[in-house]
Amino acid sequence: MSSLWIQNGRVIDPASKRDAVGDVFIADGKFVSSLSAKQKKSAKKIDAKGLVVAPGLVDIHVHFREPGQTHKETILTGSQAAAAGGFTTVVCMPNTSPVADNAGTIQLINAAARNALVHVYPTGCITVGMKGQALAPHGSLKKAGVVAITDDGLCVENNQLMRSAVEYAKMFDLSVLDHCQDESLTKGAVMNEGTVSTRLGLKGWPHAAEDIIVARNIILSHYSGAHIHMQHISSAMSVELIRRAIKDGINVTGEATPHHIALTEESLGTYDTNFKMNPPLRTEADRKAIIAGLKDGTLACIGTDHAPHAPDEKDREFDYAPNGITGLETALAVCLDVLVKRNKFKLSYVIDLMTRRAAEVLKLPAGTLAEGATADVCIFDPEEKWLYDAKKGFSKSLNSPWSGQTLTGRVKSTIVAGRVVYRDGKFA
Repeated sequence: MSSLWIQNGRVIDPASKRDAVGDVFIADGKFVSSLSAKQKKSAKKIDAKGLVVAPGLVDIHVHFREPGQTHKETILTGSQAAAAGGFTTVVCMPNTSPVADNAGTIQLINAAARNALVHVYPTGCITVGMKGQALAPHGSLKKAGVVAITDDGLCVENNQLMRSAVEYAKMFDLSVLDHCQDESLTKGAVMNEGTVSTRLGLKGWPHAAEDIIVARNIILSHYSGAHIHMQHISSAMSVELIRRAIKDGINVTGEATPHHIALTEESLGTYDTNFKMNPPLRTEADRKAIIAGLKDGTLACIGTDHAPHAPDEKDREFDYAPNGITGLETALAVCLDVLVKRNKFKLSYVIDLMTRRAAEVLKLPAGTLAEGATADVCIFDPEEKWLYDAKKGFSKSLNSPWSGQTLTGRVKSTIVAGRVVYRDGKFA
């Protein structure tokens, strides 16, 4: 592989506490401290003056829909959206069709991932068929290459079954990712329960349904020592429960999404299904609590929950439209706006949330510019304004609440294992 020389950028690598204007050198797909005179002559050069050079972004919560739902997204198109958003490592959820509850389906996903533009890691199901009745074969899933187990989109509500799941997961050194929802409290619910749902005449989803499962998971983690990661936290009380658990040394983590830190239930006033998601957008108090949880380290990272759906699926009555939005192409800009501009987070800390800290949750080999590490890089202009049009984006689906909006902060180049895969709106 040829050498790569990134020049004059503001290099931010939270893992090594580096934040200064300088150069980054890559040889044979790895970061190196310097290039020889001969390598410098032949190296491909990227002038990053005025730009930020950061580790490739890491997202541990995406839905790429392959196999079985490729009309919504494929691993290839999902990886293109990821690269356009500056992500170089993603972890895809197992709610495919068929669901990824066996080694054969994981092997199929891994085979498709070989053609992806970014590193794609699979997860396996907690239960057979994601039905919450019997455990999937976690040992064979681990052997096939999963990095975690989850029934994402569904919650394992049987406490004894979940106890067994986390105990087995610990034996196999697997994290358990959980979508926290007591469905007995949310049947027919389509948005947050409160005054807005009453005004709109829509069935409400109380935050207690999330809080109860978060508390259950904390207890099970305390009991077993297993690592349980709470996905897409949306409730202020859940943030506080996780905060207390971490102070007590319990092995739990949580994540926030860009949409839950940027939007509230008030966005649903026009019944636009691009604002329908699970867990739902909640109150302004919940939104602020999630941001506070990110700021003090209670929430470990940001995950997009990239959930593509075909236009005909979203274009229906609010009650019947599926939950979820796309998010890979807009995540960085949204986080820069909400966290850096509005809430005065340090830029290096936001990059940390989207790189090193995300990778650490699942012990992934990513999120750093350190010498010897795989050369994954995101180069972006934090000040560039651009109009996001989902129809001109790279995901196969269009269901984004940010389509048609002007965003600030744009990815200029994405480098995966030393290879420029995306630059200035085009793929290599």
